[in-house]
Amino acid sequence: MKSFVYPAIFIKDKEDEMYRVLIPDLELTTDGAFMEEAYLYAKAMLKAYFSYIDKYELDFNLPTDFETVKKSCDKDDIVMLLDTEIEVNDKAL
Repeated sequence: MKSFVYPAIFIKDKEDEMYRVLIPDLELTTDGAFMEEAYLYAKAMLKAYFSYIDKYELDFNLPTDFETVKKSCDKDDIVMLLDTEIEVNDKAL
């Protein structure tokens, strides 16, 4: 198993009444109708991203320090760490 942890920014879109999620280090975005849904979609997206990265042996950006990301956000944004685990692609098979 490989583990990955990245900071994610949750932004409340007051116009659409949705939560937008950005994982800036990986340039990934998703959204959800409410916070819990946005969180689950972001975790699923992170897992799919790293499954693809592992399968095709691609490079990826390392995570930025949590505090650095938090300082770059608006005061109303929510920053949290997202984690995922993937099965290691065994090249010997």
